[in-house]
Amino acid sequence: MIELNHVSKSYPGKKALSDVSLRLPQGEIVGLFGENGAGKTTLIKCILGLLPHSGSITLDGAPITRRNIARLSFATSEHSFFPNLNAEAHAGFYAAHFPDFSRKRFDGLMRFFELPRYKALRSFSTGQKNQFEVILALCQGADYIFMDEPFAGNDVFNREDFYKVLLGVLEPNETVLLSTHLIEEVSGFIGRAVLIRKGKIVGDVSMSELEESGEDLMGYIKQTYHYHADRVSRALDEITGEEE
Repeated sequence: MIELNHVSKSYPGKKALSDVSLRLPQGEIVGLFGENGAGKTTLIKCILGLLPHSGSITLDGAPITRRNIARLSFATSEHSFFPNLNAEAHAGFYAAHFPDFSRKRFDGLMRFFELPRYKALRSFSTGQKNQFEVILALCQGADYIFMDEPFAGNDVFNREDFYKVLLGVLEPNETVLLSTHLIEEVSGFIGRAVLIRKGKIVGDVSMSELEESGEDLMGYIKQTYHYHADRVSRALDEITGEEE
């Protein structure tokens, strides 16, 4: 289990995370939702040890260090691969550095996305780069797979097919934390939703709990964020209304 206890992170002039406590057991698919600047990416980067922070983050009770970091993988739209290498070279690199790298999964996902194996990654389209980033994260052999807006640049059909493939390839011990704005698309795919706003966790609910209450995910998010349905009409009235 990954456990965060009272984690805070500040940038100059801004508090990005404020007293965040969260548990991520193995075997879950968790959606992380929030507005731009809510703290989603900062939260993930703190877990991965990419940003200093206060509070504690542990993996099965131990700090996350070089000894256990291989149990975590990360797919980011910022990209973490080597742009001058091709896909096959990446597979060789990952196999050499991660003992649990899955060549079978790698080959299957490469075929599914129809990605070229011997072209430098710098020549890929944005969508292809994001697809390959996801492939590497899924094939590393990690127990916890973090994805930060991994579907940017991909059309809706590719995304829908990918959700189905992901559900089919994940092992029971693998956990996915998916940060995305595509709330309605992933609502039938995740098992739990975590909501973050202004650096604080403001909601944490399982999809089964929502189903039992007869509420959908979008409705839950709007209610938690105190969304005002008339904000657009009020803004238009102010913009287009006649001056007094």
